[in-house]
Amino acid sequence: MASRDRASAGSNLILIGPPAAGKSTLGVLLAKRLSLDFVDTDVVLQVRQGRRLQDILDALGASGFRRLEEEAILSLAPERTVIATGGSVIYSQRSMELLRRLGRVLYLDLPLGEWRRRLRDLDTRGVVRAAGQSLDSLYAERRPLYLRWADAVIDLSHLGHDEAVDRLAAAARS
Repeated sequence: MASRDRASAGSNLILIGPPAAGKSTLGVLLAKRLSLDFVDTDVVLQVRQGRRLQDILDALGASGFRRLEEEAILSLAPERTVIATGGSVIYSQRSMELLRRLGRVLYLDLPLGEWRRRLRDLDTRGVVRAAGQSLDSLYAERRPLYLRWADAVIDLSHLGHDEAVDRLAAAARS
């Protein structure tokens, strides 16, 4: 990374936000709109481990999962890429510092009620959380971290895919 200049390294768009916010779906659509590559760090992690996120979480627990997630993030060297991150990436300062150097960090913000509607089963989705932690508690814990790392906040309340991609593209240009 040190050998590449800031212009090429900063040419990426990084999507952060809670599970079910639409980072993967909107990331693909945004990449198509802006003629960029696309990478989903959850998929990178799954391919490296040869198993689903929930299986990794069940086997290694939250701390083991976050360690592998950090390793996957730190291995990235993208240029002109939309990067959809896992919802728990914000727990790793090293990962977030790298992602910030790689480009503009866009937080896909959902109000708690919308998140609750979209995320129906915490126990099978591969959501990193403390044992028995409620969705409300997880939201309260994570939202300040998403806001801390965001270069721009995109409110996705009541937006369809086209409108959301419009807002993301505008935030990418600003």
